[in-house]
Amino acid sequence: MDHLITQPNFGRAGVTPLRSFTSGDDFYEMLIETHRGLSDADSRLVNARLVLLLANHVGDLDVLREALAAARAGIGAPT
Repeated sequence: MDHLITQPNFGRAGVTPLRSFTSGDDFYEMLIETHRGLSDADSRLVNARLVLLLANHVGDLDVLREALAAARAGIGAPT
């Protein structure tokens, strides 16, 4: 399989970040800001919507299958 990109891959088209982690840090800040002031229930709803929006954007079921497996790995009972 190996369609899923798991190395840092953040960025803006045509913009070279000063450091490789900078864009990832920018995303993390945007994510935290999106959740600021929300209740736990609303925060979970935002996460669910975000997952569905990004899954639709990716659109490749093989990549999504890998992403789901990677996200689940080591959490809870084995599937």
